[in-house]
Formats: sequence, C-alpha cells, structure tokens
Amino acid sequence: MIEFFFDCSSPWTYLAFHNIQPLARELGAEIVWRPILVGGIFNTVNPSVYAQRETPVPLKARYMKKDLQDWARSAGLAIKMPPTVFPVNSVKAMRGCIWLGKDMVSFATAVFEAYWGGDKDISQDAVLAEICKRVGIDEPKFFAGIAEQRIKDQLKANTEEVVARGGFGSPTIFVNKTDMYFGNDRLPLIREALKRSKASAA
Repeated sequence: MIEFFFDCSSPWTYLAFHNIQPLARELGAEIVWRPILVGGIFNTVNPSVYAQRETPVPLKARYMKKDLQDWARSAGLAIKMPPTVFPVNSVKAMRGCIWLGKDMVSFATAVFEAYWGGDKDISQDAVLAEICKRVGIDEPKFFAGIAEQRIKDQLKANTEEVVARGGFGSPTIFVNKTDMYFGNDRLPLIREALKRSKASAA
C-alpha cells in the first residue's frame, strides 16, 4: 500500500503524482491519496525553504531549473517554473481534493495541469470553477463542500499527521505505513520497496 501526501503547489509533486500511478498499476499496489498544505509543513518543521527562495545559490538554482525540465520532458509534462503566481495559495484546491475523496484524482490532475502547464492561478475561484467544469464537478456543491469545517479540519489533520510521521515536504510517500520516501526521484527506490513487499507476502 502506498500513501501519497501531496500539495498541488509543488512541481516535483506534479511529477511524482503523474509517475507513481503507472508504477502502482504495474505492481498491483493501492494508492491512498492524502492532500496536505505544504506551507503548513514548512512553517512547522522546514522554514529553510523560505530562506532558500529569498537567497538562492545561483549555480544550484540554474541547475535545478534544468533538472526540473529534464524530468518534465521524461514524463511528457509541461511545467513552467516559476509560474506567474509563485508560491500560490493552494488551500481551496487541496480542500477540494479532500471533499472529492476517492474521486479526487481527475480533479487534482486538472489542478496540476492548470497551474504548472497552463500558468493559471489556482487560488482563484474562477480558475477552480473552470477546472470543475472541465472534469464534470458540480460547481455550487464544490464551493459549498470546501467551506465545510470538517473538510478544513481534515486537511489540517493530514498536514499534522505527515509531520508527526517524519515528513518535511511534498510529496511524502509511505510504503506499508512506515517506509518513508520524499520526492519524485525516489520512485526507483519505491519500486524496489514494493517488489520486496510483494516477494515477502508471496
């Protein structure tokens, strides 16, 4: 079983979200999608992210931009970095994922595409309404749903849970509850972990 803690405001999460799905299908692993707010994690345990944004190391920043485009090309995705609005407030989009539950994947995919591929500000209701229309979600129900206190509480609880379990960013991925991995580039290690798990269960 894979638990995938994610926030659509991260380009590396977009890559991992895209790449882990065929991997899970291939190995017969279930994915439990766990929406979070990565800003809440940074504020709690990883504030160095903000310092790196304010005073980046030029050589490292240049390479990271190239690295992201290499990964995007490999995955067949369009990623503009940075988008016009960056960082973005993804709270409504992530509450939407919580509200949709098991049906969140098509919505989350459209949010990733709109922000990273389409350079649209996903904090805006008009953009979220457009995404709802595209994936067949009732807009009034969506906006009523994301305003519910239980939805807000669940997003907060997910964020607090991943920190309590050792996470410090997005995506944070667990195999069989305790085996933690961080980032898109750990997928080869996740593949090996899933294969080991299958072999021990056989």
